[in-house]
Amino acid sequence: MASTVAFTPAVAVAVVGANVQHARRTSSLRPVPRARPVAARASAERDGAAAVVQARSGRTIEECEADAVAGKFPAAPPPTRPQAPSGTPEIRPLDMAKRPRRNRRSPALRAAFQETSITPANLVLPLFIHEGEEDTPIGAMPGCFRLGWRHGLLEEVYKSRDVGVNSFVLFPKVPDGLKTQTGDEAYNDNGLVPRTIRLLKDKYPDIVIYTDVALDPYSSDGHDGIVREDGVIMNDETVHQLCKQAVSQARAGADVVSPSDMMDGRVGAIRAALDAEGFHDVSIMSYTAKYASSFYGPFREALDSNPRFGDKKTYQMNPANYREALIETAADEAEGADILLVKPGLPYLDIIRLLRDNSALPIAAYQVSGEYSMIKAGGVLKMVDEEKVMMESLLCLRRAGADIILTYFARQAANVLCGTKRP
Repeated sequence: MASTVAFTPAVAVAVVGANVQHARRTSSLRPVPRARPVAARASAERDGAAAVVQARSGRTIEECEADAVAGKFPAAPPPTRPQAPSGTPEIRPLDMAKRPRRNRRSPALRAAFQETSITPANLVLPLFIHEGEEDTPIGAMPGCFRLGWRHGLLEEVYKSRDVGVNSFVLFPKVPDGLKTQTGDEAYNDNGLVPRTIRLLKDKYPDIVIYTDVALDPYSSDGHDGIVREDGVIMNDETVHQLCKQAVSQARAGADVVSPSDMMDGRVGAIRAALDAEGFHDVSIMSYTAKYASSFYGPFREALDSNPRFGDKKTYQMNPANYREALIETAADEAEGADILLVKPGLPYLDIIRLLRDNSALPIAAYQVSGEYSMIKAGGVLKMVDEEKVMMESLLCLRRAGADIILTYFARQAANVLCGTKRP
């Protein structure tokens, strides 16, 4: 029968010592490989570190290991309490079971419990395009340009993809000579937008291209629909034109068509028109809650699309209305929308949350030109930290419930998220 030996700390020390001696004896019998300079340096650094440990404790590493095996550890240093400033009142601590600040006391804890995150995949970059070769700065939107569709556009998409932004929405600056009251240029298969889609898809087939479905860039009246002689925007006739526009964009290769016109019934009609032409896989992102907002000013300068008369209050929503967004949500869902969008973004966080709580569809938010320009202006005037306000604003849109955000900050924000500072 095999004998049993009790394993005690003393035995453990003896075993460790025997193993060390055995390793030393056997190592002398093995051939010694030629050491590489890097390995030699690393070994020297480790030996130096061991020497430092030995010098501080006054004992060898083997002795320290033996104590650890035997359960002998150095005593922990006595706890210290940081001193409060002079004059701080001495009080009895408050009797609180819950102190939420416990979960905020270090960067690691704050990161662990962060509820909302944002990545470049959540961002969609709006791009202004025109027929010219040169990129034209937009005065009211610092850092934004009307991009030449052959060159500047491709460069902007390349730089954006490099930092993880792979989704883009196109807005055309149409020459005045092509604008008519019925906006027929909107469904020209060889127009600026279809040509641009084909070019982008040929160069970058993996990107997602969103398009804008509305007549205002193509209308000589500057409205989203056909205007009757008494100034009324004609709903059903406009929807007929929008269907042809959406099909033309899908034919060119658009992934998502985005009716922004706010005509009644246009989502269902566009879905039917796309399906009839075999474009069952083309998605519809409906501008579900698009308000008649004063935050659109810089955008209209970018496209030169201000209404020639009147305003857009008979088809865009009243900024005072909240429950009305539920009516639009129900209609768009029933008609086949794939994504629901709220525009503007930050001033309408409550509407984003309303749609999020009442729909299972993805929710998009458009951080519009006025929001962008205000943050840019505040940064230039040193009133705010532009980068921090930019990132906070985007995080707030995500927190409210937006799955994707259309923002002119997309590439700049992605640079921050990727830890780069590229121009």
